[in-house]
Amino acid sequence: MATPLAADRLLSALLAEDVKVVQVPGWRTRNRNHVGPWGPAHGVMIHHTVTRGTARTVALCRDGHTSLPGPLCHGVIAKDGTVHLVGHGRANHAGLGDPDVLRAVIAERTAPVDNEASVDGNRSFYGFECENLGDGIDPWPAAQLRAIERVSAAICRAHGWGPLSVIGHLEWQPGKPDPLGFSMGDMRKRIGGRLSLPVPGPLPIPARPVVSLSRLQRAFRLDPSKPGTPVSYGGVVVVETALVDEGLLAKRYLDGHAGTATVTAYSAWQEALGHRGREPGQPADGVPGADSLARLAKKHAFDITT
Repeated sequence: MATPLAADRLLSALLAEDVKVVQVPGWRTRNRNHVGPWGPAHGVMIHHTVTRGTARTVALCRDGHTSLPGPLCHGVIAKDGTVHLVGHGRANHAGLGDPDVLRAVIAERTAPVDNEASVDGNRSFYGFECENLGDGIDPWPAAQLRAIERVSAAICRAHGWGPLSVIGHLEWQPGKPDPLGFSMGDMRKRIGGRLSLPVPGPLPIPARPVVSLSRLQRAFRLDPSKPGTPVSYGGVVVVETALVDEGLLAKRYLDGHAGTATVTAYSAWQEALGHRGREPGQPADGVPGADSLARLAKKHAFDITT
């Protein structure tokens, strides 16, 4: 039982365990906390996605679908072992599960066979979805299995847990088969072996996304007139993610292209700040200005350069 790791602490723990991490824009504030509690945390749950293709898998786990909104986990473990962080907080991954299993995880003893689905796992478990078709044929590359081991060990080490705090979805909820293709018992042995190694060195300071105000302004002024949806500056996606999280931009426009929809959404952000006529040269025209961008950055945890 523990207070869930803060976003920076989670990231640092993964990096210290030598996990290759991709921070999907907006992951620190993407969660389902408005529908239920997140914590206390008791363990780590491993899933498979029944999908093919990393980009498609990450997008699905980030956004969810019509019957189950995202995030669908905290991180996606790709075939190459890269961990894509998509959410922090409550996530729609575990669902209802067996209270006897939860008690066993808390006590760090071997869990019984799951035969009930009556307690909320979304509040209690970190969830990691692994890119795999889940048919028992799709292979589990060594790099992916190694990443599962390291991710699990990182969180267990941070909380002072042992390997019995890591379970598969199939051990939690009756009828669930995932992860299919390797043994969770064998994985726990690997995690235990890693936890027996010396504690990693000092944790690195995690980097936050950084966007250039001048390059953003150029993209917001020039991109709407360009045919198609070219990405002229990668930092646009950081701002778009913040606008999506503010409810001002539809997710389908989160593409890195500062088109008309993105400019309109940013104008709405400026209006909400009362910037019509206040921000020099930026009377809610949808082009980022220094003050409006600084306030968006402060709220959504990114940094700004000129």
